[in-house]
Amino acid sequence: MSIDDTPGGGDDRDRFRLLVESITDYAVYMLDPTGIVTTWNSGAERFKGYKRSEVVGEHFSRFYTPEDRQTGLPQKALDIADREGKFEQEGWRVRKDGTRMWAHVVIDPIRTEAGELLGFAKITRDISDSKEAKEKLRLSEERFRLLVQGIRDYAIYMLDPNGIVTNWNTGAQQFKGYTEAEIVGEHFSRFYTEEDKARGLPAIALETAAREGHFVNEGWRVRKDGTRFWADVVIDAIRNDGGEVIGFAKITRDVTERREAQRLVEETKARFVQSQKMEMIGQLTGGVAHDFNNLLAVILGNLDLLRRRGADHAKAAQLIDNSLEAAKRGASLTQRMLAFARRQELKTEPVDIPTLVRNMADLMERSIGPGIQINTRFPLSLQSALVDANQLELALLNLAVNARDAMPEGGTITLAAHKAHAPAELAGRLKPGEYICMSVTDTGHGMDEDTLARAVEPFFTMKGVGRGTGLGLSMVHGFAMQSEGALVLKSSTGAGTTAELWLPVTHDAAVRAPQDDTPSRAWNTPRLRVLVVDDDNLVLANTSAMLDDLGHEVLEATSGEQCLRLLRRLEDVDLVITDQLMPRMSGTELIAAIRSERPDLPIILATGYAEMTGLSPSNTQRLNKPFVQDQLAAAIAEAMRPGTVESRVLPFRQR
Repeated sequence: MSIDDTPGGGDDRDRFRLLVESITDYAVYMLDPTGIVTTWNSGAERFKGYKRSEVVGEHFSRFYTPEDRQTGLPQKALDIADREGKFEQEGWRVRKDGTRMWAHVVIDPIRTEAGELLGFAKITRDISDSKEAKEKLRLSEERFRLLVQGIRDYAIYMLDPNGIVTNWNTGAQQFKGYTEAEIVGEHFSRFYTEEDKARGLPAIALETAAREGHFVNEGWRVRKDGTRFWADVVIDAIRNDGGEVIGFAKITRDVTERREAQRLVEETKARFVQSQKMEMIGQLTGGVAHDFNNLLAVILGNLDLLRRRGADHAKAAQLIDNSLEAAKRGASLTQRMLAFARRQELKTEPVDIPTLVRNMADLMERSIGPGIQINTRFPLSLQSALVDANQLELALLNLAVNARDAMPEGGTITLAAHKAHAPAELAGRLKPGEYICMSVTDTGHGMDEDTLARAVEPFFTMKGVGRGTGLGLSMVHGFAMQSEGALVLKSSTGAGTTAELWLPVTHDAAVRAPQDDTPSRAWNTPRLRVLVVDDDNLVLANTSAMLDDLGHEVLEATSGEQCLRLLRRLEDVDLVITDQLMPRMSGTELIAAIRSERPDLPIILATGYAEMTGLSPSNTQRLNKPFVQDQLAAAIAEAMRPGTVESRVLPFRQR
């Protein structure tokens, strides 16, 4: 039927026709009950391409694709509109030129008042541009989704305004452990530690992001299995066009390895700075100890000579003895300083640790005093350690005294030893191999982390003014390092302290026998012409006085060069006694020069240092500073003993 046949007045029909004809963005036309086109507006002509004369009287199925016609879609559309009162769809339609457009279609049935079907009103809109935009958006969203899902090194997910997880990517699942089904719909606070949840950090994070636009933080987070990882977290607020927060984007990265690497770098740097500081302190300490040794050598030597020559009355003798005792304590202090600086002489030899501890039991008990129980724990069989026995005894005594001072109300000290391979944590301090781990453990108050970190620093002490020098552990530390071992301290507040001495193992079966270190007075040394070399005039005068008192003729030189000039001029020098540290030419350099010209000349090196490289006891006698006359006489007797050097036995010479 034609639109002219619709009921109503002619004016209404004209206005309706003008209205429909003026619509250009929609195809608005009529179909009879069988689908034949009966009207056609300018909008239909514009985007379908058919003129009115070309399409009125034709079936509307020509606008459908061959695939839709094959499935009977045109007739199905009319049937649905007739049956349900409306048919609405989006789909491809075909223009006159064969091109396709994406159309939104609505078909409404037209009926009489009696309900008789007169035809259909069909409205079609070309929404190809909208579909293309939607498709581009869909493809963009899909690519973004694939991108986010493909990222495995970051957890990227969304939260609603209340912190509920709304989506979940592969990276989040990989290092947080939750699947998407397990976590979507849950609150994101479950990733936080109990400590952070207790102080409200999840809520603070969202409040900060909402207020400032984003929240950045590093801290511990918790995986599904309960383990922790160090996370770098960024939360950004998402707002609509009106500025209202509609959710949050959260990006989390597991940076545990980076944090651990940074921590190791910082620790290495701290250890390097500490080693530099300790090295500088060691150099300073060694220099001070050297100068102090020279002063003590003068004091001890002169006091010893005064005592030998007798005092006018008992009070003077007592004063001399007190001064000698004080000077000996000073000498002990310099030995500790040299031990810390790793400059004392070590005479390493195989030492049986259990036997050494057993032999010093009386000394240790007297030093520790009552109220302290001393236990030992050694295996039935233990290899010997390659170490200086005297220095080891001193180190153990220092550790035991420290343990005693940590237990003012009494307690137990346990000395133990076992063989072990160098542990991995000491890889930078010990060479690979077997060691004897000698330990001294107390039941005292222990040390906190800060005290433990500074325990081996020189002059650091917790004993109070006048109760300690602060060099005990420093000496043990220096001795252990010079022995190619290590000192390891293990302690915590209230749990006592264990000091471990790691010492190299020796497979040599020869073990040091106990020795009497008291100088022998059976010297039987003839009167000698002795050349003494020292750049310190006080030390030079003191040594010369002791030699003169022993009955020897003394020549003096204040440098290595002066000594060589005297030796080249005088053939009848029997013995040279030289200091080590001298300007321009050291004692060892002087000895090398003398050996090149006078290989048979006995030499004594008097020093507090262990820096006698290239020389051995077979051709050079050592005399440790400070020394007294008995020790000097013993060294001379040893140096002049037949066979000590490859030379003739020197004749007795009258002054």
